[in-house]
Amino acid sequence: MHSVKAKSLLTRWNGMNVYRGCLHGCIYCDSRSACYQFTHPFEDIEVKENAPELLESILRSKRKRIMIGSGSMADPYQPCEKDLLLTRRCLELLGRYGYGATVITKSDLVLRDLDLFESINRKAKSVLQMTLTVADDRLSRLLEPNVCTTSRRYEVLKEFQLRGIPTVVWMTPILPYLTDTEENIRAILEYCVDAGVKGIVCFNIGMTLRDGNREYYYRALDRLFPGLSGWYREQYGAAYEVVSERNSELMRLFHETCERHGILHDPEACFRYTSEFPEEDRQISLFE
Repeated sequence: MHSVKAKSLLTRWNGMNVYRGCLHGCIYCDSRSACYQFTHPFEDIEVKENAPELLESILRSKRKRIMIGSGSMADPYQPCEKDLLLTRRCLELLGRYGYGATVITKSDLVLRDLDLFESINRKAKSVLQMTLTVADDRLSRLLEPNVCTTSRRYEVLKEFQLRGIPTVVWMTPILPYLTDTEENIRAILEYCVDAGVKGIVCFNIGMTLRDGNREYYYRALDRLFPGLSGWYREQYGAAYEVVSERNSELMRLFHETCERHGILHDPEACFRYTSEFPEEDRQISLFE
């Protein structure tokens, strides 16, 4: 872990990453891709120590309140967040200034800040986004070794449901030859239905592989599932989009289940929901 003084914080899409790099160890992580130009080892977490100060300056200068997100490139609940509290301090600022908040995480550490999500949701809007991609906890521990299992993330979703805080699940990536089964997809969907999620993001039954993360993924496959990387090389070569042979049938199952339970399942609809700040009530009381 090392600290830096960041010069900027928000992206053009109103996202922020207070950390850069990750310790979750997920073997499929796209953020390892060479295109993101990491200048330090991926597991050497870069800490933007002045993130709260930068955020407050931004919030003070904005004329219109918006939703601000975190977690698109690095989980905001890295292990060091337990002591550093940078994500919590940023959430406190969003609540204080009346902005909306959404985070993408795989960590149950987010439960520590449930009070802030609840407070923000009362005043504006907060959304928890959580990745569920491997229903079997034994397999989850292999593919996502340093973060809580999927069953634990389901429990986190239930806690947010009990507090009336909306949630969105990222059901991606789905790994060909490993998690592209009807059993896995049904189990994840059952978690989502029972937890009352607002939407599920799933582009297709597959994953992406780019320079950097492809090599890391294949090395992990060689270690955990000897011979499987050969199937990938033969089937997909150097393709960016790696789509399961079962994509059509499993995506049909996905869309039909979401339709039946009133869950958003078009990615763009999910993105609109997480990015739209609620309209203020402009009705004027007759007694004013």
